[in-house]
Amino acid sequence: QVQVVESGGGLVQPGGSLRLSCRASGSITSISSMGWYRQPPGKQRELVAVMTSMTSTTSTNYADSVKGRFTISRDNAKNTVQLQMNSLKPEDTAVYYCNVAGVYGDYGRGFDYWGQGTQVTVSS
Repeated sequence: QVQVVESGGGLVQPGGSLRLSCRASGSITSISSMGWYRQPPGKQRELVAVMTSMTSTTSTNYADSVKGRFTISRDNAKNTVQLQMNSLKPEDTAVYYCNVAGVYGDYGRGFDYWGQGTQVTVSS
């Protein structure tokens, strides 16, 4: 089994900053991707930022709307991923979800798990 737990989020004024954290635990053998998605009110879930590992390289992708403002970082030793969000705008208001995919257990089964979601509200 794999567990994905998020922390962070809350209420912040426009122009402010927040930091989200996510940790994956369990019998994890390897992680191929860790990322953040969000679901604004009344809209579909969308990609925010993701780090994908392929052999010895890692690629990072951001949604155009957050480039230059958000930074994703990962600690492979701790199976954690963070999202530093600066210059927040009201349109960043959403429930933010962490997603982790990889391989776990003695038989090398694949997994793709979501966290429970954390609310980020940007408002004055």
